[in-house]
Amino acid sequence: MSQKRRSVAAEPHLVVRSAVSDHLDGQEIAEHRHDWHQLVYVRSGLMTVRTPAGAWFAPPTWAVWVPARARHSIRFAGRSALRTLYLRPGIGGYGECRALAVSPLLRELIVRAADIGMLDERVPVEAATAAVILAELPVDTRGVDVPGAEPADAPTSAQAARHGDGPSAFTLPEPESPLMVKVAAMLDAGATLAAIARRLEIGVRTLERRFNLRQATPGTCFP
Repeated sequence: MSQKRRSVAAEPHLVVRSAVSDHLDGQEIAEHRHDWHQLVYVRSGLMTVRTPAGAWFAPPTWAVWVPARARHSIRFAGRSALRTLYLRPGIGGYGECRALAVSPLLRELIVRAADIGMLDERVPVEAATAAVILAELPVDTRGVDVPGAEPADAPTSAQAARHGDGPSAFTLPEPESPLMVKVAAMLDAGATLAAIARRLEIGVRTLERRFNLRQATPGTCFP
């Protein structure tokens, strides 16, 4: 789907923007910041979002929320399809960086919004899409404060009823086998999966399966 063209007059009425890009194993988006909140999501692959407050790993079942003006960088493992949304400050969200579980509905909403490009509050269907995206964000009172970030809006009763206390933070325990400990250290040092596979004489696909990049879930231990 081609993205809709927007005029300068539409700028004050935009509530969601988007960015779409595909990345190779090991590619990185250098540290930067935005004036809008960001919902960082990969449709495929795996990403690490780093901020001064910490780092979050996210496969396609998770996203990372980065509040407006928070510095962050993104590194990709494996071929990754970035589909990220920018939300206008003041319409909702969180005041701190955190990992968010992505429901099937939220996943499709992110992809749909990215296809459209920008959501205009004056267009009923686009305003409704933005509202459902916000309603699908899990309620979670935990997180890591980011200096200078805006305070989080209070969750609605509807959100609380649907999500309860929300998911705990997404973490990956340290690997236990000697081989995977070595691979993890090489990844942390900035090596790509392809380079590691060549050095260890392992196929890239085999290495990806060992790390379970495609089907990673919270609490997954590397074999």
